[in-house]
Amino acid sequence: MTRSTLRTVGALSLASLALAACSQDTLNITNPNSPTVAGASADPAALQLQANGLLRQHRGDMTSFISNAGVFGRELYNYTPAEGRNTSAYLIGIPGQNRLDPSGFANGNWGGPYGNLRDVFNFKNTVSSSTSLSEAQKKAAMGFARTIEAMELLYVIASRDSLGGIVQINADPQELAPFVSRDSMYKYILNTLDGAQTDLAAGGAAFPFTMHSGFAGFNTPANFIRFNRAIAARAAAYYATAEGGAAAWARAKTALDASFINTAATTAAQLNAGPFHIFAAAPDTPNPFSQSNNTTAYAHMSIQADAPRKADGSFDNRYLAKIGSRPQGNAPQGLGIPSTLGFNLYPTITSSIGIIRNEELILLRAEILLATGDKQGAIDMINVIRVNSGGLAPTTLTAASANNDILTEILLQKRYSLLLEGHRWVDMRRYGRLNLLPIDITEGVNKHFVAKVQPIPQAECLQRVGLTGALAGPGC
Repeated sequence: MTRSTLRTVGALSLASLALAACSQDTLNITNPNSPTVAGASADPAALQLQANGLLRQHRGDMTSFISNAGVFGRELYNYTPAEGRNTSAYLIGIPGQNRLDPSGFANGNWGGPYGNLRDVFNFKNTVSSSTSLSEAQKKAAMGFARTIEAMELLYVIASRDSLGGIVQINADPQELAPFVSRDSMYKYILNTLDGAQTDLAAGGAAFPFTMHSGFAGFNTPANFIRFNRAIAARAAAYYATAEGGAAAWARAKTALDASFINTAATTAAQLNAGPFHIFAAAPDTPNPFSQSNNTTAYAHMSIQADAPRKADGSFDNRYLAKIGSRPQGNAPQGLGIPSTLGFNLYPTITSSIGIIRNEELILLRAEILLATGDKQGAIDMINVIRVNSGGLAPTTLTAASANNDILTEILLQKRYSLLLEGHRWVDMRRYGRLNLLPIDITEGVNKHFVAKVQPIPQAECLQRVGLTGALAGPGC
């Protein structure tokens, strides 16, 4: 983290203490004061404010990641008429160089996660020094915080991939922490999630704070473990397609088995099961992707062209539910191609966004089964989604089909089941298929490219000028 960023996140850690909910369903700022962490350790009510702050910040970091990954993965256009960089910075980058500008619009998913990691650090210190919490309550709170920590780091490594990132938060916010490799980051994330699971198992019957309604069914230490294991399954699958290999696939299977996966799901409610981030009108935050709140978001036209079809030629149910026609939107200054499609996923500013849903877990099961040699099992999971989510006939693939063909079908189902949830870009990179994403402009000064990673922000690099080794930072 940069010194400047660390100073900022140090302030954010105090500001998060002022984040409180007017009810359990909103995360509103109701206290403009900034109580100290030391004071919070003796005040049980302050822990609620800190927990609210962690969830609120994580909500913002998740939506930021979805937005960025959506553009890189050719799901989302952001055609703001007065700001061409919302297009050019992501699709063109530095003209003629096929790379993103580290000082530009597309270097996000960095300060936000590390700001929340500083808040997690302070939260854990508050819990450790608390004189009012029982040992079980401390374990429950630690398991919650460590799960949030791992999720924030997963956004960092999903956006930086081969560049790695920073896992160490120093007590002194002015002290720079070293970069570690992608391999080390994934190991740290998975070990943190496993440690959180252990804490939660010893966490007693309840958290020492109230979770908002988006965590219904996941609001005690015992059932929060199922959410923790779902995130661990996602992280292990990501790691498996990097350096992790067979051991990581086995770890993904073990985690998935302990999650809330339901492979017998047949209804939309069963497929959508999982924790959600909730949104509300000001002074809380409205859903940034809602139709009523975001009129400049357009869907890539390939989503229509590639959509699966039913036997009668009609579009599959996911496309019909998630995509709708819009008046034609055009990229400013000729920076992109026009689109007549928009997103219908979140109709209002209070629409919730799933953090991880059963539908994703079923498709993760398909990935794991294919990677571990059970092709028929993978096909069975594909068909659960094709039939019950897409309204399609079962696939014609069989156990005799090539692995690559089965993987192609899994990725197709993930594309439409998890549309605009932050997966397409990551999945195509994980499986070496970024070259299959569309290039809309192939010639001239506005030629597009597909970014593999987001750069380390220039502000981070400037703080490391003259340093060597892990403190220098990759790509700086």
